[in-house]
Amino acid sequence: MNEICNKCGLPKQLCVCETIAKESQRIKVYTVTKKFQKVSTIIEGLDNREINLKDIAKKLKSQFACGGTVKDGKIELQGDHRAKMREALVAAGFQPETIDVK
Repeated sequence: MNEICNKCGLPKQLCVCETIAKESQRIKVYTVTKKFQKVSTIIEGLDNREINLKDIAKKLKSQFACGGTVKDGKIELQGDHRAKMREALVAAGFQPETIDVK
């Protein structure tokens, strides 16, 4: 039998909850200098209850060929990836006007 989504009431294959959640996020992208002058790109503002952060982090890590993790509702990627982050997040389904890159 098909499972039904608790939020929208549609079958899991037709569920649009994650798409709607992606349109309403305010995403901040910035860099932080860590130990030994290593730079990390931080992506915050994603709601981890509605969006699978681990899946997005996995796609970003493979796209940018870098390491990374998910901590405290934030995605941390090794290196400075601010220049291409907007295009990568738009390709993942987020709205370009909701992404702030600093």
